[in-house]
Amino acid sequence: MGQWYPRKPETGATVTHPGTAETKNISEVNGTDAQGNTYLPASQLVKATLAYNGNSTFTLTLKNISGGTANETPLSPGVWSVSYIVGGSLLADNPLYKTGQPTANGLTNIAEVGDNTMLSNYVKSITGIFTPLSPVLVVVYNGIDNPIFKNGQLDAGKGLTPLAQKGNADTLAAYLKGKPGIKAVYVLPAPTTRVLLPQIGNQKGGIVSQQLTVSQGDRIAVATMYGFSNDWFFALADNGVDATQKGDISAGVKLFDDGTAINQFPGAGVTQFNLAGTPLKESKPIAAVPNPNAFTTLPDITAIIKITLK
Repeated sequence: MGQWYPRKPETGATVTHPGTAETKNISEVNGTDAQGNTYLPASQLVKATLAYNGNSTFTLTLKNISGGTANETPLSPGVWSVSYIVGGSLLADNPLYKTGQPTANGLTNIAEVGDNTMLSNYVKSITGIFTPLSPVLVVVYNGIDNPIFKNGQLDAGKGLTPLAQKGNADTLAAYLKGKPGIKAVYVLPAPTTRVLLPQIGNQKGGIVSQQLTVSQGDRIAVATMYGFSNDWFFALADNGVDATQKGDISAGVKLFDDGTAINQFPGAGVTQFNLAGTPLKESKPIAAVPNPNAFTTLPDITAIIKITLK
């Protein structure tokens, strides 16, 4: 279950006002302000340039071009944010301010004294990793090693690649059914969304469950795609877990790189299948994803996925 924790906006930021305090809502200064002072368009005072650096990273450059104009002004340090798109809509469409609404979360401090500390801290508090999980593959087995994968070896080509790259566990499930040592195979999609969506605000994270019939000596293997990746998947490490134990077994889950697609920043890679891209092939042994990794620092796995046996 993915988790994303927004905080309740702070209001009433304490600041010593340089002029007469107002309690009006935020509004755009378009040509003139409420007092009749005239201003050039913002685009003639500040130049914003976005450059692509490759590998899903960009550089945003702001240049003060107000010098010599009627509205020459210094610029304070600022705050920026990048929001995920979920189902075609921005997850947080107005993380810094909203026209027509009161100031909040430290925006007053920037606007009046150029102090970005409070708003920056607020934005950091609602910033984090977000990913859906694919329909979960669950395998009950006995007398054999983990049938889904083996760490340190190449993907066997039996269906793990489509699970790790596209979130499709059907190929691997079909291959495993009926094989020696395999007692049961399940693919568990979320009831209405198919993928397991993360917890967002008051919205619960996706949950799937399955009744299992097990006996002494049986083990359980589980795998699900880290949805916003090129070929990462969560799985019970090593030889799975004892199927007869009870309780939270999330500590046994690790994040692995399938080694079949070139990695990019999670949730921002232009070749990630779930972001309408085509994965770029590579061939490396399956390996645990380091944390921190080359792109970011991920939350603890137990803050992303939880598995319980009852």
